[in-house]
Amino acid sequence: MLLRAGLARLLEDEGIEVVAATADGPSLLQAVRTLRPDVAIVDIRLPPDFTDEGVRTAVEIRRTCPGTAILVLSQYIEQRYAQKLLDAGPSHIGYLLKQRVGEVDEFIAALRRVAAGATVLDPEVVSQLLGRAGADPLGTLTSREREVLELMATGRTNTAIGMQLAIADRTVEKHITAILTKLDIPDGPYDHRRILAVLAHLRG
Repeated sequence: MLLRAGLARLLEDEGIEVVAATADGPSLLQAVRTLRPDVAIVDIRLPPDFTDEGVRTAVEIRRTCPGTAILVLSQYIEQRYAQKLLDAGPSHIGYLLKQRVGEVDEFIAALRRVAAGATVLDPEVVSQLLGRAGADPLGTLTSREREVLELMATGRTNTAIGMQLAIADRTVEKHITAILTKLDIPDGPYDHRRILAVLAHLRG
């Protein structure tokens, strides 16, 4: 309840309209179906069992209200839940640790990227996934390519990646091309291939 109230106040202070604040999965689903918000922020654990109710509700929202983006908050890194969420539709999706809420500017930026259609994964999730790459194709990536992939997974555009790493847009594009080649991502719309790259290391 305290997190919910505090988050609502934070969003309102940032000029974001909060149309509902609910306590459980059924109430959340009903609110989304009725109000059709741009984004639903969902705790991964909801009453009554506090296991995966939030993820299951998020998947149902994606199925019945595809126009609503989803940003899931979790206390811990739970890779299987991130995987399940992305499998429901790899766009307009975010998975962040709750500690990111305290980093207000970054949190609001991530929320807006998700609303705009990006896939945003918490940097800690990405780092852990990359750290266990082992002998799979992720292990063939250079350190710079890993940095680029990590930033891709957190929803950054090519320009934003270039600014953060102090490299040119053309260099970013070369790294992304190398990543997609090494991960054997099939041809398709460019943004979709970026999402497939994120999914590749989730499944790795």
